[in-house]
Amino acid sequence: LRLATGTQPRVCAVVRRLSSMLFKYQGYVGCALVLGGVDVTGPHLYQIYPHGSTDYLPFTTMGSGSLAAMSVLESEYQETLDVEGGKQLVAKAIRAGIFNDLGSGGNVDVCVITKDGGQIFRNYEKPNERKFKMKPPTFAKGTTPVLKEDIMKLVTVEDDVVMRT
Repeated sequence: LRLATGTQPRVCAVVRRLSSMLFKYQGYVGCALVLGGVDVTGPHLYQIYPHGSTDYLPFTTMGSGSLAAMSVLESEYQETLDVEGGKQLVAKAIRAGIFNDLGSGGNVDVCVITKDGGQIFRNYEKPNERKFKMKPPTFAKGTTPVLKEDIMKLVTVEDDVVMRT
């Protein structure tokens, strides 16, 4: 979108594009999104459902642990939170989702979006780290038959192609 207009796109334009694409597939694309951003009108947080409908909210959750996470956000969210307090609240909400749902992961990742850009804090917390990791299974040679084997030569292109406009 930015390449076509030469300007920064508004968050609502991105939401509209994504929701239209999801609506076209009527929920058969299992993609539930939380989209945040800052544009000339200020900060925005949207929730986009797999069938294309959207919500504009001050906070939101999605996924299998979202009910537990939403209960934490609804009870403790305040408009006056600073960035560090917001990160702590989001981490607490994600922990609630992790511990109250078997389908949720084990790491807490937090993303802070400001007008200067976004910053992702990977593994902000690891509340449910695995103690034992399963070794990948090994199979004896010849267990799986090879049906077809193709060996292709790689081609190196040395000339640049110039496109006319």
